[in-house]
Amino acid sequence: MERIIAATDLTRRSARVLGRAVRLARNLGAEVVFVSVLPLERGGVVRRALRPALTPEAVLDRLRAEAAGHEGVAIDCRVLEGTPEAALHALAQECGAGLIILGLHKERRVLDVLRLTTMERIVLASDLPVLIAHRPVAADYARVLGSVTFSHTCARALQVAARIAPGASIHAIHALQMPLRDKLSPTDPEQTRSMTEAEVMRSAFCAMDGVPDTLPEIIIGGVHEVLRFRIEELRPDLLALGTHSGRDPGVLGNYTRDLMRAPPCDILVVKPPV
Repeated sequence: MERIIAATDLTRRSARVLGRAVRLARNLGAEVVFVSVLPLERGGVVRRALRPALTPEAVLDRLRAEAAGHEGVAIDCRVLEGTPEAALHALAQECGAGLIILGLHKERRVLDVLRLTTMERIVLASDLPVLIAHRPVAADYARVLGSVTFSHTCARALQVAARIAPGASIHAIHALQMPLRDKLSPTDPEQTRSMTEAEVMRSAFCAMDGVPDTLPEIIIGGVHEVLRFRIEELRPDLLALGTHSGRDPGVLGNYTRDLMRAPPCDILVVKPPV
């Protein structure tokens, strides 16, 4: 992770992006590429109808001014043009980045139902882990909570979380949604076939290369319910997720998408390993 891409739309939604990128870069000995992408209209003209002062030169000046407030880390400021997902994907390949950091997305209640947000398109377009940073950057991450399905994607999510938060305590949970046969069974829930199968999968998960030395807790219940309970209890400052999209890497799971749109803390989203 020699380079970290910190992407900003120059609004309050991205106010924490550079600060978090700089803190991670100091710990990892990395360089920060601080970038803003100017969207294009049809025909390749930069969209400035509503903001005529939004020129590449003006944006670059703003990036450099913000970067000047951070010392001790190399910060390369860039202005790109195009769609954010395509521009950031190309930049990541060009500079060999290991992580992309984004701010919150702009909520559009109707459009968000009908189409993917920019943030989601960026996650799907890149193979890199994406960190959504929106909490105050007062310290390094201290508590990480991973929601796992015992897949290789979730293993990678915990691996990346351990890399960017080496001093943090890492907790992991697996929400076990029991089938009807076990719900109706007179057997103790802890002794059902579903629990036995989950424990076998957990053992295989913990044996994967690079998985942090933490034993995921198996909790009976729905994903949203279990995760909400553990977030309230542990109050993590970083939530680590796989895309939870089943076998299709081009689709975001519903609950990962929901958390990205309204994150309870900073969120690390990781796609399946390539």
